[in-house]
Amino acid sequence: MATEITMPKLGLTMTEGTVDNWAKKEGDAVAKGEVVCTISSEKLSYDVESPIDGTLIKILVAEGDDAECTAPIGLIGDAGEQVGETTTDATSSASLTAEWEAPETEAAKPAPAPQAAPAPERKAGERIFITPLARKLAAEKGYDIAQINGSGGNGRITRRDVERHQPTAAPVAAAVAPSTVGAGLKGMRKTIAERMMHSLQTTAQVTIQQKADITNLLAFKKEIQAKSSVALKDGQLSITTLLSKAVILALKETPEMNAWYHDGAYEKQEAVHLGMAVAVADGLVVPVVENADRMTLTELGKTLNSRIAEARNGSLAGQHYTGSTFTISNLGKSGAEYFTPIINSPEIGILGVGSMQSQLAFDDNHEVVELKKLPLSLTFDHQIVDGSPAAEFLGRIIFYLENPYSLVF
Repeated sequence: MATEITMPKLGLTMTEGTVDNWAKKEGDAVAKGEVVCTISSEKLSYDVESPIDGTLIKILVAEGDDAECTAPIGLIGDAGEQVGETTTDATSSASLTAEWEAPETEAAKPAPAPQAAPAPERKAGERIFITPLARKLAAEKGYDIAQINGSGGNGRITRRDVERHQPTAAPVAAAVAPSTVGAGLKGMRKTIAERMMHSLQTTAQVTIQQKADITNLLAFKKEIQAKSSVALKDGQLSITTLLSKAVILALKETPEMNAWYHDGAYEKQEAVHLGMAVAVADGLVVPVVENADRMTLTELGKTLNSRIAEARNGSLAGQHYTGSTFTISNLGKSGAEYFTPIINSPEIGILGVGSMQSQLAFDDNHEVVELKKLPLSLTFDHQIVDGSPAAEFLGRIIFYLENPYSLVF
């Protein structure tokens, strides 16, 4: 009996994915845990592994095509096994199974003429969910994607929606809105390019910048380490952990920043699921610490270390890549002072962290002292948050960094 390879669901907001490439072809032997294909969602690329030892006897979803989450994209069975002689383990794939088992006489039947559907009603500036392949195909055909009805999750437009679309007006000239996003790129790099451009095109991003004086924070670290009766080896006193804690506390005090904006809807999130942008060999990923607001410093430090390490070595489980409600992007090791981070949609804010700076100043006794300053860059969606509350939110983060004992009490 054949076993299905299914489209993984990598997070709450993922409804379907695109098969980027097959590492194996039909008839190839595969081992359990071996990568058989790579898929991509709106957020990342992901290697799909074989669930069993066997032979790839059927590819159900071709490269470049889309499939809904948990739908079968291929079949693994015994060498020489015929697809028409086997059934799949899950009944949820009945429609796809019927498609590859359908006799030629059925396929030869003429399809009914497509009927033009009324254009969807969309508000100005409303985010349009569309797969990368569908966007490319729409541009090639000169279609305005705002006029296409989406059949995917959250009304997402798929390749089939574009193919079925019957324009009711003159198509948009390809020269007006060329589909050049991600041209020449593949895999994760292409996905990142598309998501970054989508974020910039659907949000009103504004960045404000300010330095936090972390001189007392560094002194606090040394004091706790000296007085602790146990070794602090879980990263609970790292700058990353302490900064994350400051952001979490600020988000709890400013709940409008801990939110998503998608499909024209603004949704505050009760729990803080903290994203941490991490550079990997072929791009950037955002591992997520779920329910970070419920963690102690030790739990937070340990989880951050684990998520970041697993993201870098490629072993992080797919569900930990999505669902973040706010993201931190740290370029401290690069030497950069300020930069403009791009919002990780559907979030409405992201904090950029620069390289720590030294600054000379006079203390209360008019003696020269060295201060340590941490540059912070907050990008927020001005559609949702105005400048004043955004500045207050950044001010709360700075308050916690400059008053480090407030991080533990």
